[in-house]
Amino acid sequence: MRKILLMLMLLIASLFAKIDINSADAETLTSIKGLGEKKAEAIVKYRETNGKFKSADELLNVKGIGEKLLETIKEEVEVK
Repeated sequence: MRKILLMLMLLIASLFAKIDINSADAETLTSIKGLGEKKAEAIVKYRETNGKFKSADELLNVKGIGEKLLETIKEEVEVK
């Protein structure tokens, strides 16, 4: 019974976990609603070229990400 409860707690926690845009690969980034493969790859490329993001707002510098999309995904991402 403890194992089942532990697994359930881990599952619930993972549903609410934010994705760190400074360490996530393109495949992980595509799990964010609104980010397809090309935008996820653009985020990784931007990070490789310019260094780590200082804030989620810096995503506006990534080609294909505008204010509307940023507002949609902001609650799902974090910067560590």
